[in-house]
Amino acid sequence: MKKLMALTLALLMALSLAACGGKKTEQPATSGNNASTETAAFVPSKNITWICTSSAGGGSDIFSRKIADIMKNDNLVNGQTIVVSNETDGSGEVGRNKVATMKAGDADYTLLTFNSGDLMPMVKNTKNRSSNFRILAIMAVDKQLLFSCPGSEAKTDYAKAGGDQNDFAAAIEAAKNGTFVVIGGSKGDDITTYGKLLAEVGLTEQQMGYITYDSTSDAITAALGGNVDFVISKPAAASQYVESGDLNAVLALANERYAGNLADAPTLSEIGSYNNVEVPVWRGVAAPAAMSDAAVAFWSEALGKVSASDAWHTEYLQKNQLLDEYKDTVAATEYVTAYEADYMAANGLS
Repeated sequence: MKKLMALTLALLMALSLAACGGKKTEQPATSGNNASTETAAFVPSKNITWICTSSAGGGSDIFSRKIADIMKNDNLVNGQTIVVSNETDGSGEVGRNKVATMKAGDADYTLLTFNSGDLMPMVKNTKNRSSNFRILAIMAVDKQLLFSCPGSEAKTDYAKAGGDQNDFAAAIEAAKNGTFVVIGGSKGDDITTYGKLLAEVGLTEQQMGYITYDSTSDAITAALGGNVDFVISKPAAASQYVESGDLNAVLALANERYAGNLADAPTLSEIGSYNNVEVPVWRGVAAPAAMSDAAVAFWSEALGKVSASDAWHTEYLQKNQLLDEYKDTVAATEYVTAYEADYMAANGLS
């Protein structure tokens, strides 16, 4: 009897094991919205190309290289190298289009400096829109000033007439009285700021002209050479020249004065019966539309870590007097989309 019971138990165990071995484990269904959770996490395994559509030494270039340095120093890119490539052909449109149309192969390893000053001329002059990119983050908000270079050789009408290059109120009056005054600057937001400045002080382009350069650094070079009377710049690109005494800050294009070595520059309302003029510039990072969701998540998180770092706050934001304004990929995409729509509507674009 005992042998029979043992044999029966053995048979039942064998049948049970066979059933378990043959049964497939059911996986829960995955909806399209959760598909990214099934995707393997992205980790960089080769060099990253960072495209900056402004010249070396300008505000956008400084922004790009500082982030790249922090990512490398804080080991945020798996030990890979970030190569910043300055691509300024067509005022940067060639570089932006290159990123917008990039195929999936290198898309996960390509970053683009993308600011409001890049978006404005892009939507005016090309078919590209923010939707042609993946918006990874917004990192900061910047503003401008007017600088002069009184030590440069007098080449402009205003300088030859003995105009005071440290007094923008005097330049306004000179322009109204027939002396041509020229301002140099970069594209996009600098041109928009110039336009608002002219409108506020009641001048035309024939009285106070504007020369567009590929980057702020190129405009500063023109000022150092005496080819423009004033140059529009953000603090980042001009601060080293203020420290060296080559440039003087003469007008804060903001609602309040700057601090530090820029504190002596008055606002527009302080030099006459004018309203202050400012065009805040958001500074962000984008990527090709073909970048994978996993890579987008990786880069957005990495940029968030940069934004939270001490180096970012002390060596970039505080040093260059920018406002801290981090937005991750979701918030940044919403913000840029709304900004673009408002700008296009205001300028009659479709």
